[in-house]
Amino acid sequence: MPTYQIDVNGQSREVEADADTPLLWVLRDDLDLPGTKFGCGIAMCGACTVHLAGNAVRSCSVPVSAVGSNAVTTIEGLSEKGDHPLQIAWVEQDVAQCGYCQTGQIMNAAALLKRNPNPSDEDIDAAMTGNICRCGTYLRIKEAIKTAAKA
Repeated sequence: MPTYQIDVNGQSREVEADADTPLLWVLRDDLDLPGTKFGCGIAMCGACTVHLAGNAVRSCSVPVSAVGSNAVTTIEGLSEKGDHPLQIAWVEQDVAQCGYCQTGQIMNAAALLKRNPNPSDEDIDAAMTGNICRCGTYLRIKEAIKTAAKA
């Protein structure tokens, strides 16, 4: 089995995995970073969203062999103390119900705000399409993104 050196949350980590092992399982099972969730396994729900080289990607569909020297950021690496403006806004807007999709939602929203610090409603809708919330908290998610953008 090959060994991969990957940069996760600012730390160089070595993992042994088959080349086609999804990054999701490397993060959860090998590196003990359970914040990234398994949802659908086919990159359709967004629960497994992480940042790869600063871009939001579905980690269930990215093989570990494709990571290369690109930095990976998970929800655990977004903020050491959980005080990222989005995390604060999520609490202020009472977004989470079951909470399962929320790490993927936050990671997708963080990538949006990085490239567009003042998004319109249409920008938010377009960026967040594909991140599914079975509890239907989409309006609160949008409000939390707007709140974080102002912070």
